[in-house]
Amino acid sequence: MVRLIKRYESRKLYDTEESRYVSLDEIAEWVREGQEIRVVDNASSEDVTAQTLAQVILGEGRDGRSKISTEVMHDLVRFGEKALSTGVEQVQHGMDRMVRASIDRLGPVRQAREEMKRLRSRLEELETSLVELEKYGVSPARAKTTGSTKTTKKKTAKKASAARKSKARSA
Repeated sequence: MVRLIKRYESRKLYDTEESRYVSLDEIAEWVREGQEIRVVDNASSEDVTAQTLAQVILGEGRDGRSKISTEVMHDLVRFGEKALSTGVEQVQHGMDRMVRASIDRLGPVRQAREEMKRLRSRLEELETSLVELEKYGVSPARAKTTGSTKTTKKKTAKKASAARKSKARSA
């Protein structure tokens, strides 16, 4: 749930959840803990969350508590939102790779992937058998009613062989 903060003309910040005024430091702490916040201007209802978070970063920089390098700050000024969104995308891709690598190490997941590989192989074999049956004029529906695919394939191959021999004799 997003925590709603109202910013007044006096720049005071009012937390609507706890019904009290709060500081930028408290907002910073909530964000670090994973709390989503939304700051709106009380008079205009304009979303001023980005400006408020920039103030948090600026305040921490003044106090020497900022963990953001000057290089990153320069990039943010140079490229604005594009630099930030690109950085977020890179972090997301890195996390995805790490999660996939971790999942692959889990025994049940590895076993499931191996089973899927065997099933795909078996499916390819069945598709090949169907193509062979169709080549000799046996429909899959007929093959189903006359027995197993292997048995039907053998019978079909024998019939085709007999037909070839018969043609060879008559020629």
